[in-house]
Amino acid sequence: MPQHHLPASPETCAWGYFDAAREPVVTIASGDTVIVDTVSGPPEALPGDGFEVPPELLDIHARSERPLPGHILTGPVAVEGARPGSVLEIAIEEVRLRQDWGYNSMRPLAGTLPYDVPEARMVTIPLDREAGTGRMPWGLDLPLAPFFGVMGVAPPASWGMISSIQPRHHGGNIDNRELVAGSTLYLPVFVEGALFSCGDGHGAQGDGEVCVTAIETALQGRFRLTVRDDLDFASPQAETPTHWITMGIDPDLDRCAEMALRDMIALIESRSGLSWADAYMLCSLAGHLRVTQTVNGCKGIHMMLEKALLD
Repeated sequence: MPQHHLPASPETCAWGYFDAAREPVVTIASGDTVIVDTVSGPPEALPGDGFEVPPELLDIHARSERPLPGHILTGPVAVEGARPGSVLEIAIEEVRLRQDWGYNSMRPLAGTLPYDVPEARMVTIPLDREAGTGRMPWGLDLPLAPFFGVMGVAPPASWGMISSIQPRHHGGNIDNRELVAGSTLYLPVFVEGALFSCGDGHGAQGDGEVCVTAIETALQGRFRLTVRDDLDFASPQAETPTHWITMGIDPDLDRCAEMALRDMIALIESRSGLSWADAYMLCSLAGHLRVTQTVNGCKGIHMMLEKALLD
């Protein structure tokens, strides 16, 4: 299949927002592969001397508009044949670091403990690409597991321009640490072409992302984008080589849990033929509800179920 490359630049990136009115920067056929370069961080996150800084990040800082607070997103990519009602399958084939540093920040009135942070803090974290570790300020070499915090399609046109901070049904700032290379994300499509964008590269993140940020860094991803007309998802779902994943996204974590659970019950029913009650029971005995993130306004819960249980 053809392979496309989408670099990061002021012309190919939107800083802070999704918008169905944004024109695609590349159009590909369903099933094609696209390599996407991303960058992360505002000027205040730049490291000191001695680190690699992608020149396109500086160019974006200098020339790109920032109409809403949010992430630097590369895209959108239009996929031929995608239309409202279909699902975009995003096979994440490879994720690579693009620089030798990341950063972590926290600030008052944000995060899971918004009133406990006395002042803003920004920490540069050196990254060892060969060892696959990040050096923490106290000397710990933390193993890396890079993934994109933001992967999304365009929201419905009626929403207009929206910040990239809040995840919603179109995906966006999901911050699901399970979506590493080898996993697949499924997003409902709301506009012609789907208009896929990504960014918010994470070197490592715990479930919850409690202080607001992960190890924020620049990544390159290789994605195979396929239109699926045989699926009918209203919310993001995913799979890894070993697990099915359903996701609930809402300001209320209880509501998130209900959404993820209902979608997992429906998945079990469709794939196994089990009754609703049996699927609900299986979720209670073998499904795992996990906190995706608690810091993005719309929070997240995801449920994981081993694929082998439905074989």
